[in-house]
Amino acid sequence: MPAESAAGLSALREAIERLFAEPPAAPADYSPDHRELFARFKEALNRGAIRAAEPDPAVPAGWRVNTWVKQGILLGFRLGVIVDMSVGQEGASLPFFDKSTYPLRHLGPDAGVRIVPGGSSIRDGVYLGRGVTCMPPMYINAGAWVGDGTLVDSHALVGSCAQVGERVHLSAAAQLGGVLEPVGALPVIIEDDVLVGGNCGVYEGTVVKRRAVLAAGVVLTRSTPVYDLVQETIHRAPDDGPLVIPAEAVVVPGARAVTRGAGKDWGLSLYTPVIVKYRDASTDSRAQLEDWLR
Repeated sequence: MPAESAAGLSALREAIERLFAEPPAAPADYSPDHRELFARFKEALNRGAIRAAEPDPAVPAGWRVNTWVKQGILLGFRLGVIVDMSVGQEGASLPFFDKSTYPLRHLGPDAGVRIVPGGSSIRDGVYLGRGVTCMPPMYINAGAWVGDGTLVDSHALVGSCAQVGERVHLSAAAQLGGVLEPVGALPVIIEDDVLVGGNCGVYEGTVVKRRAVLAAGVVLTRSTPVYDLVQETIHRAPDDGPLVIPAEAVVVPGARAVTRGAGKDWGLSLYTPVIVKYRDASTDSRAQLEDWLR
């Protein structure tokens, strides 16, 4: 399928927005033209010509959501019907039944992506940069963007529409939450050269700026304040924006004491992420070990 021109992408956007606003009454009423439109849309996703969110220095968090792209992804679920996607011969197969519009992403050796054997899945409608490495088992959902040289380790999840930059390491069991609805909500953003430690969870459209380090077990959500011991400030998500982790911040799991009521009497503490330092030569030397895995 040929690449879309700028004018073609503009026309694609208009057609997606129109169909999303005025859908047929029933899934069976979608026409062949509608399905061809979605096929062009998904090919543009795979190629990286469009994405659910993109950098924009004009907005406070530095990222702008592309609502129409998320609308197009949702259209795929409306258009699709449940089909048998089972793998293997009858009697010894792995049964899968999913929407016909979102099969597994087809990749070949010329894609420049390493998918190590062992049960990983990448849904169609995902952009994968050159040099991406996928360790088994891991999962990347529709609408995600994964930049060049990124490592997605075992049991890691890249949720729907999550945007992952270049040379990122998503360590074992790291979870990037999917943010598909509402369509205007910013997805999870992990910028270039970020290290996401094992068993981390990043949810609800949190933005992790470039070269930050999340130590193992850190959980970030919009409702979680992050205590910065270096800058002596508290990072919180504004009412109309995401939680933003500053560039080069090193975040570890922490706790803060309950100061009132029964919690104080019982000596309880609540979980909170804490920025204990910003990246230095020592942090960089440890991160360089990850290059040997690529």
